[in-house]
Amino acid sequence: MGLMDRLRSRAASREATRAQMVTAPRVHLLDGDDDLEVVGEINYQAALWAICGGRLGQRVRYPIGAVLVPEPHNIYDSNAIAVAVEGNVVGYLDRQTAALYVEGLHELMASSGAYIGLQGVIVGGGYYDDGPGRLGVWLEHDPRDFGVRRMSQGLGGRPLPGTGTMRTGFSEAWLTDAEDDSYDLSWFNELPEADRPAIAMLRGLLAADPDPIDRHFQFAELEARLYRCRDLYDSALDEFDDACRRHDAEMETICQAFMAKWSSVPLLETYRQMAIRQQKKKDWDACLWWAERGLALYGNAAARGDAVEDLLKRRNRARQKLEAAPAPKHRPPVQPPPEAASTPAAGVASTAHAPANVEILICGRCSADFERLRVRGRKPQLCPACRVVSE
Repeated sequence: MGLMDRLRSRAASREATRAQMVTAPRVHLLDGDDDLEVVGEINYQAALWAICGGRLGQRVRYPIGAVLVPEPHNIYDSNAIAVAVEGNVVGYLDRQTAALYVEGLHELMASSGAYIGLQGVIVGGGYYDDGPGRLGVWLEHDPRDFGVRRMSQGLGGRPLPGTGTMRTGFSEAWLTDAEDDSYDLSWFNELPEADRPAIAMLRGLLAADPDPIDRHFQFAELEARLYRCRDLYDSALDEFDDACRRHDAEMETICQAFMAKWSSVPLLETYRQMAIRQQKKKDWDACLWWAERGLALYGNAAARGDAVEDLLKRRNRARQKLEAAPAPKHRPPVQPPPEAASTPAAGVASTAHAPANVEILICGRCSADFERLRVRGRKPQLCPACRVVSE
């Protein structure tokens, strides 16, 4: 099949999905608190901007209702599941997830007599060093509705799609190992198949091998083996986290070696996997840190644009979750001790334990106490947090 035929088939598939949505009798909405990632949104940016009503470069967090539409006649994947919002296709479930969910999706559609809908959000936008940010889509669901056990993603998961020739860089490093004396990957052939002895060997190598490229691939293999052992012994995940942190501590030196060898940085799987791991734990601060750390290391030298896109999407999702989190409650005001000689004036708390140049005031709105330097003039009636809300 030629290029034009493939393009026509893809366009026909999108139109068929749109037609299904227009004639859909009703939608059965499900909920849940597990993230369901949508991929391929880069091809539907115009539709996403139109749906959220935003302008290019504007930061976006727009709640949506999305419909899952199976595409059994999709020429690329008969298990394909399109994601439609307001009658427009905005992306797909990735191939691996679609294969797991498609049977359950058909069963849900048959039992409800309707298409299956999920709540979600469009996030992204803004301006960055390389231009305006793209929009991404995340949905919320319960995997058990689709007959799928809750899963934690880790190393050994699906490879990122992309058009670049280099992924992790291991194949390229292996092919030039003989002619490049700066590193030696022969250790890989000597690794035992069993994970525990391989982990012990990798730790020994890391204790002695000084070369950054060798060390990078040794860390990567150690992380993969530890994650694979997570169900075999209790400390495996803690050891995995520790290996990732140690790997990260050396990453500037590793990236310098990559730049010297290839003038680009290959896929740094550690950052994607750690962002996913924190995302599954709903530790959004940590998820944001790992995503932003990976993006900083890639800079403008990533060998694969899809690796950057993936981290951008996870960073935007973490930001959205953190921005949507409720503000921490104020602590209750400190009451003056009953034996105080005099009652403080209204709006002024007891200063018995405050430094001489600091006064403690009481917020007129939330009654929380707050400190400020003692200066002449009118005293503020609101604490800093309430003043921000008022502004």
